[in-house]
Amino acid sequence: MRTLRTLTTAVLAGAALLGLAGTAVADSPSPSASAGADAEAAAPTEAGTSFRTATPIKPDQQATADASTGDYLYWVLPVDAGQRATVKAKVTLPEAARHGAATWQLDVYDGLRRRQACQYGAQTRTAAPDAGTVELSCTLRTVRAWAEPWANDPLPGSYYIRLTVADLRKDDLGLPVRAAVDATVADMGGAHAVDGSLAAPLVPGGATATPEAEESAAPGTAAAFGEPDGGWSSGGWSDRWIWTAVGGVLAALAGLAGYRFTRGSGRPSHLPPGA
Repeated sequence: MRTLRTLTTAVLAGAALLGLAGTAVADSPSPSASAGADAEAAAPTEAGTSFRTATPIKPDQQATADASTGDYLYWVLPVDAGQRATVKAKVTLPEAARHGAATWQLDVYDGLRRRQACQYGAQTRTAAPDAGTVELSCTLRTVRAWAEPWANDPLPGSYYIRLTVADLRKDDLGLPVRAAVDATVADMGGAHAVDGSLAAPLVPGGATATPEAEESAAPGTAAAFGEPDGGWSSGGWSDRWIWTAVGGVLAALAGLAGYRFTRGSGRPSHLPPGA
């Protein structure tokens, strides 16, 4: 009976811990309909022309821009540790007759301006002369909280999106186009967590910013390059902690149950009853 009670306690304890883990995940804030409407209303309608003038956007926010064929268009968004970003771009081509095909390219750079490889997605596509639109996408690797100096791993901070035409006939330069870019960010969980973290995310001016400079900045400039909702985590927390604690408790209870099963009555079986 004691063994049965021990096993029952172990099962109940494990279920309670799993319930706490599920509650922690369920309690994470989710965007409301009004928040989505506000983000859509405030979506940028212009793009920068360089890294320094990149237009900030937020995840799940579609940015648009009217430009000319041959322009370099730049946007920037924040991506935190443990997140995987997917960037999509749609270019509406001019209705006027074009002289040949055009190859468009979508590139993503991290806070150190290192070009990041796409895990999958159509990063480069060629539009036929009679095509009306061309769509591109790039899914990055999961952002790590920390990496070796020699590694090219994606790190938390600002990620620059660059959209441009890579190859076309000179006669088609300058034709008007309309670009739409949006990015989604997915939290990949503790399976991708690593030990260690950066002292600060890789954002422009992050190493030299001071409280005085932030206070003296004009309204709206402090968030020029943005940050994730709730601030930067820098790898300080992951659900791996919860599962580690659950595993430790269950291992201890399993050890206790195994001891009770194997210890026996404490009396050797070969001895006579009266010994």
